[in-house]
Amino acid sequence: MDTYEFVNKIKNNEIDIVEHTHKVIEECKKINKEYNYLNVISEELALEQAKNIKKSIKNKENIKNKKLLGVAVSVKDSICVKNVESAAGSRILKGYKPLFDATVIKKAKEQGAIIIGKTSQDEFGFGGFSVNVGLSFKIPKNPFDKQRSCGGSSGGAAGITQKASFPHIALGESTGGSIAEPSSFCGVFGLCPTYGRVSRYGLIDYANSLDKIGPMGKSLQEVALLQETISGFDQNESTTINKSADNYTDFTNKKIKNVKIGIIKEAFENIDNKVNKKTLEGIKKLEEAGIKTEEVSLKMPIKYGLATYYMLATSEASTNLAKYCGMRYGISEKLEGNFNEYFTKVRSSNFGAEAKRRIILGTFARMSGYRDAYYIKATKVRTKIVEEYKKLFKKYDALISPTVPILPPKFSEIEKLTPLQQYMIDTITVSPNVAGLPHLNVPVGFENNLPVGMLLTADHLEEGKLIQLGSLFEKN
Repeated sequence: MDTYEFVNKIKNNEIDIVEHTHKVIEECKKINKEYNYLNVISEELALEQAKNIKKSIKNKENIKNKKLLGVAVSVKDSICVKNVESAAGSRILKGYKPLFDATVIKKAKEQGAIIIGKTSQDEFGFGGFSVNVGLSFKIPKNPFDKQRSCGGSSGGAAGITQKASFPHIALGESTGGSIAEPSSFCGVFGLCPTYGRVSRYGLIDYANSLDKIGPMGKSLQEVALLQETISGFDQNESTTINKSADNYTDFTNKKIKNVKIGIIKEAFENIDNKVNKKTLEGIKKLEEAGIKTEEVSLKMPIKYGLATYYMLATSEASTNLAKYCGMRYGISEKLEGNFNEYFTKVRSSNFGAEAKRRIILGTFARMSGYRDAYYIKATKVRTKIVEEYKKLFKKYDALISPTVPILPPKFSEIEKLTPLQQYMIDTITVSPNVAGLPHLNVPVGFENNLPVGMLLTADHLEEGKLIQLGSLFEKN
């Protein structure tokens, strides 16, 4: 049963929403014991929402236009949900229950979505494999092989999306590839929208100039439906774009005419042969649908994207995480010693190793005498990266590449990688994020029983075009 059919059955009272929600929660508990996809299952909230929906149906209240009525929505742990623990996967925020909903949650609830829980992630989004979970959190496992990673940092979101048997859409968040990459590793669609297309109000920050909230789903219809719901201007958030959202669901059935796509030459260098094979098969499907393709060069974004991203991201993360010191924000310890001793104790005990690494890197880059050489230089390179993309978008409707250069690795393989080698996983996905461009992971098949994803990138505010192109793969 697809989501549209499910919503209609709920509206017509053909499905008991309370009974259905009980089954959803029980399935989540069962999946979670095996795969660790949810840090919190919000059973009480979900059942309360289900009862309210049932009451509205009984009283014949206006539910006709609610697009997500009764649909289960999971939420990345870094997005605030009122009265539900929202810790961004970090022990330093363990026990924090927001007094408000993030704008995306408010919008989803208004459309009748049922919030089922908070999905596991790398601490504050710091990672590409979801192995950098905060102290006291569990590592999520790949839905196709429990010995392998489900990607990061929105690993739990992608995993539960693939594994759930009930109608479900996930809210993920991306800074450098954290929607596209886990979507590729788990074989689902993942859309990272234009920076500013979706409000960040209520998102626990990683890097302010890079963070974006977006949907993940088994079907592109579901992704389009949630993207349509959460897009739009928000007066509470200064970086949102004051432009009405498109009806993204319309693009899933829109005919494709006179479309030209650029194949990024540099993105196919140093990638796994199996990933290369499946991506080329994906390109062939597009060509068979009448789409023209040409090889293009994107030198600066591929060559300098990773360095630019890590300079910007760690600098901003260092600033954002400074507030978690055990006084006003973050977990508290017994007040002992002077300021420095107390703050050091709180942060040393409650941040994980990767969080500490990125704080130190970012603090160094922002120090007096280094700021111009590193952070400001990175912002200038970002402008050049945007310019190179814009030049190509004058000629092409979208750009294509693999999403990730490798198949989902085993945890034993990840353990052997240095931090720098782990960062290299983001080589292809960082540049669209740095440039604030919308991009979509499209599942293009399996190799060794593991999913492979292809990345479509479009110009700013062209999410509809990505959905239109991606829908070709859904039909196939």
